[in-house]
Amino acid sequence: MIEHDFDIPTAPVVTARFADYILRDSDTHGMKLRWVFPPYPVGFVSRETLQGYIKGNDPVTGKQLMQEMTDALLQPLTEGEKHPTIRKKPKWPRLLKKDTEQNLHRLFLENAWTDGLPIILPTEKRVAEMLTGTDHDPDEIVGRMSVTTHEERLEYTVEKIAVNAVMAGARPEHFPVILALAESQEPSMPSSTTSFGRMIVVNGPIRDMIGMNYEAAALSPFNYANSVIGRAYTLLTINLGDAKLADNFTATFGNISNYNNMCCAENERKSVYEPFHVEKGFKPEESTVSLFRGWNILHLGMGPAERMAEMMKGAVSMAFSCTFVMDPLTAKSLKEEQGFKTKNDLKKFLAEKSGLPYFMPENINLIVVGGEWNPMYITTDFMHTQTMSVDKWIPEKGIKHDDKALRMPVARNCSDGSCGIN
Repeated sequence: MIEHDFDIPTAPVVTARFADYILRDSDTHGMKLRWVFPPYPVGFVSRETLQGYIKGNDPVTGKQLMQEMTDALLQPLTEGEKHPTIRKKPKWPRLLKKDTEQNLHRLFLENAWTDGLPIILPTEKRVAEMLTGTDHDPDEIVGRMSVTTHEERLEYTVEKIAVNAVMAGARPEHFPVILALAESQEPSMPSSTTSFGRMIVVNGPIRDMIGMNYEAAALSPFNYANSVIGRAYTLLTINLGDAKLADNFTATFGNISNYNNMCCAENERKSVYEPFHVEKGFKPEESTVSLFRGWNILHLGMGPAERMAEMMKGAVSMAFSCTFVMDPLTAKSLKEEQGFKTKNDLKKFLAEKSGLPYFMPENINLIVVGGEWNPMYITTDFMHTQTMSVDKWIPEKGIKHDDKALRMPVARNCSDGSCGIN
């Protein structure tokens, strides 16, 4: 922009650690920029070390760093730079060659087409069965995805999403929610050195239609629908977003939430506040899936709203957002005992009491999940990114269930709070 708008020659600089990443970006977008790569790292090193970088050589090209930068600014463009070739990734075949089950499992694992856990092999029969979970054509293009803006965004269809849904262990009843996730075009693991985490929250009638958990242990591995939907989102990212470790995915630690992306439904039944999707303009009878992105689960706590505002100070992130996951007992206390009649009343209070001017009420999210075992809440630095409709993906005849719905055991719900008392 400086060169285009102000006619000032520019040369881009990025540390050598990202050289392969950046050069692929140049090929993908057809922009042969003259990159200069100083050594790595540049953060938290001495001034003497940085001066040594400047006086030394580019570790990628071997050229003297400052001379390379001068040449990048002053030398005329070559024909290859003026007319670059845009690199396109080859398309994968629709079907793999026949082989034994054991060999195919090995093939998927060694090609990093999985999350490292065992999968259900996506045979043509299983994929065809998954496709009965929607009326949409298998060849319909749903979206394009990449884990980074530096890569080609790859196109995917309903059938390709079905393949990954099968691999995750999902059933046709879960498929509309998985399609909505794919339609977001957001990867579950956007590439960043800072290791993003994710949360998926489902609202509306679909929650009960497919047996999602929003009560006791909703964020734990005790529910089939929560588990496979969340896992499918990760597999979509790996296979349709083409995530490759240390190639285009550069997270320093990674994030444990990415295994199933904190997938749950909101406890609309026991919440004293309006559902999250209604806040976002949907009707109560509509089914949706909402996406959240951040870095940290910061605090498990309890106490009044003043305490929640105090916890927000630890939720400072580049997004300047905060999402509270609250047990219904917490929501009830906030409304009936502390006087916050609406979520917006509470958001305004939290934004003001936090003492941080960049926390605006609209950047604070309140989700009600839990089994009423304790009036607790989780503080996260997650931001809300999108809420997608699920209804458009549901078949006209309704959710496609198995003859006998596949369900894990559920906790006893006690409307009077006296479970186990005779």
